[in-house]
Amino acid sequence: MNQIINIDFNKNIDNSETLNPDTIKNNQKKSPKKLFNVQFFLSITAILIITSIFIFYKATLNHQEDFSNLLINNYSITKLYSNNNTQNNSSSIENLASDSIIGMIEIPKLDISYPIFNTLTDELLKTSPCRFYGDFPSNQYNNFNLCIAGHNYDNTKFFSKIKDLSIDDKIFLYDTSDNQYSYSVIKNYEVEYDDLSPVYNTITNSYELTLVTCNNFNGKRIIIKAKIEDD
Repeated sequence: MNQIINIDFNKNIDNSETLNPDTIKNNQKKSPKKLFNVQFFLSITAILIITSIFIFYKATLNHQEDFSNLLINNYSITKLYSNNNTQNNSSSIENLASDSIIGMIEIPKLDISYPIFNTLTDELLKTSPCRFYGDFPSNQYNNFNLCIAGHNYDNTKFFSKIKDLSIDDKIFLYDTSDNQYSYSVIKNYEVEYDDLSPVYNTITNSYELTLVTCNNFNGKRIIIKAKIEDD
């Protein structure tokens, strides 16, 4: 009999503690607070990660832009090095320019000027526009189309703004012999990512310049066609 009474009494104590309104309120208060702390911690962590990625991205772009500008500033010097067989102590930048750069591209409307690499690779493309196909008019043999590819970083660097070019806007090319070639934009359009017809086809009976970059929003390619101006 005593055992039954004791058991019932203990159960009543446990139930009374569990059902105590103050206990329920305290538990309810603790749960949202813990959830808020977790969410706050995750938010701060995410912000720090995103900020770090953004800073790294901007630093990388600035480094690439600085390197490209350095190539431009050393452009005349590198041509002297390339013609001087007795000079063997030129810097890596000078060697890169003398061996790989075929000229310069300037687009006044976009306020950009970059060296043009002779070949296209992922690493070179991160530094400056690259020749993808064709050659300068003075070196043309079997084609009339010089195609230059450049990165689109969705800012003001490289070929990010060529979509803003309009008909008759000017583009200037300079080869390593300081010859200038003036072009006028005749077409601004987009093609599918795997459509290479703008590279290998011309739309006029004259020398053409084709600029190519990516549209990062729809996966297509932005194409600028320009025709050489008559002297």
